[in-house]
Amino acid sequence: MAQDKDYSVLRPQANWNELWFYQKAVVLYQLTCVFTRRFLPAHGDRTVDQMIQAARSGKQNIVEGLADGVASMESELKLLNYARGSIQELREDYEDYLTRNGLCKWSQTHSRYESMLAYCRSHNRLEDYSPYFERWSDEEMANIAITLAHMVDRMMTTHQGNTEKDFVSSGGIRERMTRARIDYRNKSKKE
Repeated sequence: MAQDKDYSVLRPQANWNELWFYQKAVVLYQLTCVFTRRFLPAHGDRTVDQMIQAARSGKQNIVEGLADGVASMESELKLLNYARGSIQELREDYEDYLTRNGLCKWSQTHSRYESMLAYCRSHNRLEDYSPYFERWSDEEMANIAITLAHMVDRMMTTHQGNTEKDFVSSGGIRERMTRARIDYRNKSKKE
């Protein structure tokens, strides 16, 4: 017997490639790989590995969390929280780089802040950013990365809040399994 939609236990699989926070996390990872190659020493600086791993971990934990979320909202929430932690760690590394090198962290008073913010808000895909990776200065790349990291964090926080609401209203997998089994038995008795 084909699985009836009424008896669905697993949640629908999220298409993470379509989620803006995932798209921006992909940009952050690729941008970080180029940034560390261009502006950090090739040897003797653990920051390179740590930044790349934080960017990669942020992106990969989004994928794993959303994939695991089909069966377990708890796993999804935990893994997305790990992703947020990695993205926050990466943001801190970029802020440290700016401070350590006497560069400006762009704030609302900086002449390029608003245009950078508008660009990051309206562009999510790697192809929107990668043409600039070899042209941007270290200050430009770091400020874009910090902005993207803030955006990813906020978007993931919103997603986690929605997942939490879904859990409260729909329950976890055990509750969905029980509900599906009871519904199946009731339907079978009627037939």
